[in-house]
Amino acid sequence: MTLTIAALLAEARTRIAPAEARLLLGHLLQRSTAWLEAHRDESVDDAVDRQMSALVGRRSAGEPIAYLLGVREFYGRDFSVTPDVLIPRPETELLVDIAKEKVGAGKTAKILDLGTGSGCIAVTLVLELPQAKVTAADVSPAALAVARDNAARLGAQVEFCESDWFAALPAQAFDLIVANPPYVAAGDPHLSEGDLRFEPQGALTDHADGLAALRHIITHAPAWLLPQGWLFCEHGYDQGDAVRGLLLAAGFTELEQHRDLAGIVRCSGARITN
Repeated sequence: MTLTIAALLAEARTRIAPAEARLLLGHLLQRSTAWLEAHRDESVDDAVDRQMSALVGRRSAGEPIAYLLGVREFYGRDFSVTPDVLIPRPETELLVDIAKEKVGAGKTAKILDLGTGSGCIAVTLVLELPQAKVTAADVSPAALAVARDNAARLGAQVEFCESDWFAALPAQAFDLIVANPPYVAAGDPHLSEGDLRFEPQGALTDHADGLAALRHIITHAPAWLLPQGWLFCEHGYDQGDAVRGLLLAAGFTELEQHRDLAGIVRCSGARITN
């Protein structure tokens, strides 16, 4: 039986949220949600019906909507995402805001993005700070493939490097290092809930106390920073004091801690004076 757009959406809404149903059908038809509303009585063919049913089934099983659509918005731009990378989140935009503040519009700077994942931070920094030279590192070849695709599609010149943090980077020094490392502790119940069940576990948890990656980055960053260079890391909602201690122990000064839109200390950083 041929279904109309209205009937297909009504059927989907018995299993998933109405807004998600519109997004999925719009994705299949390559149409906006406004177009769907204006063409509610238009028929869809059996292939679309089958594809929609499959997507609704995956979503009702908990698969993230971003992976089903293959895209997530970050800093006003659409980034391709796959299960090989974390889904970009609004709180991570804070790292971009901080970098823009530290570098300044029109200024030349060398920036390193550690654990780049989808490349959303590195690509955004190139597009927002066109005079900057940005290097992006990740240990995952699959993640780097996604990041390279995003850079090419959005027209950003980024130098990519397959590296376990600093291990394989060519010798150089940076004005600014930013990182959104895995900071969820092993065994945290959130890892088995919601979208996190489907995201790459190695990008979420350090399989230790949640501070292992942060500790490694902060300890080794001074050797990779130019004099007066800055390091900023995203971290967990309850890790601000611990990260502050790590920065001070590593010899950083001028400590700064920034809150996200929810008022949570989400990014901590400081300057090195070597």
